[in-house]
Amino acid sequence: MFRLAHISDVHLGPLPDVTYRDLASKRMVGYVNWQRNRSRHHHDGIVDTIVADLKAQAPDHLAVTGDLVNLALDGEIQLARLWLETLGAPADVSVVPGNHDAYVPGAFDKACHAWAPWMDGDGSHGPVGRHTFPYLRVRKNVALIGVSTARATAPFMASGFFREGQAARLARILEETGKRGLFRVVMIHHPPVRGAVGQHKRLFGIGKFQSLVRRYGTELVLHGHSHLPTLHWISGPTGQVPVVGVAAAGQAPGGHKPAAQFNLVDISGEPGDWSVRLTRRGLSGPAMPPAEIGTVDLMAMAGRAKATVRS
Repeated sequence: MFRLAHISDVHLGPLPDVTYRDLASKRMVGYVNWQRNRSRHHHDGIVDTIVADLKAQAPDHLAVTGDLVNLALDGEIQLARLWLETLGAPADVSVVPGNHDAYVPGAFDKACHAWAPWMDGDGSHGPVGRHTFPYLRVRKNVALIGVSTARATAPFMASGFFREGQAARLARILEETGKRGLFRVVMIHHPPVRGAVGQHKRLFGIGKFQSLVRRYGTELVLHGHSHLPTLHWISGPTGQVPVVGVAAAGQAPGGHKPAAQFNLVDISGEPGDWSVRLTRRGLSGPAMPPAEIGTVDLMAMAGRAKATVRS
C-alpha cells in the first residue's frame, strides 16, 4: 500500500514587515484582506497542529497543492522554504504553486527558485520554471504529476491558467505513465471542474484539461484553492475520475470555511483493480485535537458517479 497525504492553502503567517513599496501593486488589496480576514483565521499554530497529526499517520509521500504564502513577498517565500524543510526530504514532498505564490509579476520565478527541490521531476538537473511543469515523480507504483496553474493576475482576480504548452507536456506524461501501469495522481492548485469556485477564481483551460483526461486517463486529481473538502468527478476513458479538494491547512475553527483538514489517500492494487480509500482528518472545533472526519472508498464511488459528473 502507498499512503499519500495532501494539504493545500497553508497561507503561512504572520506577514513579514511590509514597506510602502511592497504595497504599490496588487499587494495592497491582499494586505487589506489579510488584515481584515486571513490574519484572524489563518495562523501558524493551526498549521503546526495539522502537520503534526499528518506526520503521525506515517504517509509515504506528501502533496502540497499551492498557496503556501499570502502576498508572495520575498520574506514570505524564504520563510516558506524553511517551512518546507520541516515537512520532510524534498524527495518525499511534492509541491505545486498556487495563485498566491505568483501574486505579482516576478513572484512565480522567485518561488520556483526557492522551492525547486520540492518542485522538480525525477532526473531533473536544470532550474525549475514555468516550462518544467508538469513534472513527474514516480514512487513505487504511483506517478505524481505536478501541474502549475499559477500566474500573476489583476487585483480582485485569482484565476488559474492551463495552456497549450503545458497541455502537450501533460499529454505525453499521462500516456507514458498509463502504458507503464502506474497509478497516476495529478496535483494542481485550481480545481479543473466548472462551478467549483467563483468566476473570478476559475481555471482557464478546464476544457483542455478534461479532454486530456478523457483521452489518456488518470486515476486521481488533487487540488486546493476552494478551501473546501470537495469531491467531484470528470470522465476518463474507462470510467469516472475523482477530483478531490481539501480545506485550507491554516484555517482556524470559527470561520465561514471549514476548519483545517488534510487528506490521506491509501492506494493499493494494480491496473484495472485499484483500491483507493480517502480519509479526511482535521479540526472539528476550538481546542479540539485533529480527528478523523470521514472515509470513503473512491473506486466504489466511481462506479456510481455518472449522475454527479461535473464537466
